Amino acid sequence: MRAFASYAAAGSLLVMAACSPQVPDSAAGVGIDGDPFAPPPAAGTTINGDPLVPPARVSTEPVSYPAPAAARSAASTATAGAFSTAAAASSDADIARQTEAALAASRADAGAAPVDASPSNQAPQMTGNADISDENDFEAVSSRQSIESDAARLQRQRSQYQMVQPTAVPERSVDTGPNIVKYALSTSNPKGVRLYTRAGINLQARSARNCAEFASPDQAQTAFLESGGPERDRKALDPDGDGFACGWDPAPYRLAVQN
Repeated sequence: MRAFASYAAAGSLLVMAACSPQVPDSAAGVGIDGDPFAPPPAAGTTINGDPLVPPARVSTEPVSYPAPAAARSAASTATAGAFSTAAAASSDADIARQTEAALAASRADAGAAPVDASPSNQAPQMTGNADISDENDFEAVSSRQSIESDAARLQRQRSQYQMVQPTAVPERSVDTGPNIVKYALSTSNPKGVRLYTRAGINLQARSARNCAEFASPDQAQTAFLESGGPERDRKALDPDGDGFACGWDPAPYRLAVQN
């Protein structure tokens, strides 16, 4: 009985193996069937009937490879050397031009000795310059002047001295209107102290409106005096009656005379 069961199991395995599909080998014909290091097949070799690389698409043009690093380094060195040579030539030309210019300048100043700017040397003497005075140089002055010559020069200056006597200030020939400076000096009351009577309606409003027509308090005071002020105030320029129109102040003129 056990032998029959063993034969039956073996027969079942054979039937299952016969019925299972066969798995194709995907690596067949690619060069790794036997030797994994074998080269790939040449162009035109077929696998399952299709060529790997069509022969018509294989290019026959020569391939240019980049130059080795050593060759590139040599070319760069040669280029840098050329630039260095050109720069050196340009520098030599500049030095030659500068040298020629210095020689030309030295030939132009051949008659004058060079000035040594060492701190231990004395300052160079400036000669031939009429704009620079040497009156503070005792040696220079003593070589030209003496006590007798100084006395003679002082006598000449005294003989030319003239005394100008002061004269009176001339009177104005044309009447230019009231003089606010003279008026300020003729008054003594402080600003805001009433001296004159003012009558009217809305004096402050009229004063603000009329004072706005003048560019400065001086002009307002001049017009105020021309129109009869300080006794009369037809335009309400002096509503507080102190004799000063539109805030004009005589204090600066009084202070100037005191100082």
